[in-house]
Amino acid sequence: MTDEPLVQALAAIAARGAIGEASLQRAIAHAQQYVDKVPASAGTLCDLGSGGGLPGLVIAVRCPDLRITLVERRATRADLLRRAVRSLSLEDRVDVVADDVQQVAQDSPASFDVVTARSFAAPPITAKWAGKLLRPGGLLIVSEPPEDDPARWTTTVLSAAGLLDQGRDQGVRTFLRV
Repeated sequence: MTDEPLVQALAAIAARGAIGEASLQRAIAHAQQYVDKVPASAGTLCDLGSGGGLPGLVIAVRCPDLRITLVERRATRADLLRRAVRSLSLEDRVDVVADDVQQVAQDSPASFDVVTARSFAAPPITAKWAGKLLRPGGLLIVSEPPEDDPARWTTTVLSAAGLLDQGRDQGVRTFLRV
């Protein structure tokens, strides 16, 4: 499958100012790191703070067996995501929720096999909501800064959320929901 429809959908979002990355190809390559970490057994995924659709739309295109929820509280960005989902013919398995993650966690606690986050929030907030959304055995995949900082994800924060650090691989870190 060619990336052209995906690039076009992301370019339309970028034209509206919702993607800051100058190179869509580089952004897609970074999102591929998330795709590579999604377990083959996963059936559901929730992307927190989906913004311009990275990595959520890339995962949706490259993982056709996943049911995906894109969570974006900003209505205008959620609308851009809905348009992209339609343009990519993903409506049957990708939902865009224009609400705060707190509402999603209340409506769908422990419902997801995978939670992803790229520039969503500080580690304690990301861990808190992922811990509420993930099923036991589920996986949180987050984007990490270029320089590794072991103090970024403290044991206290991870324990409170029921998460176990699985390590960093290039630009992403994974956590298991215990």
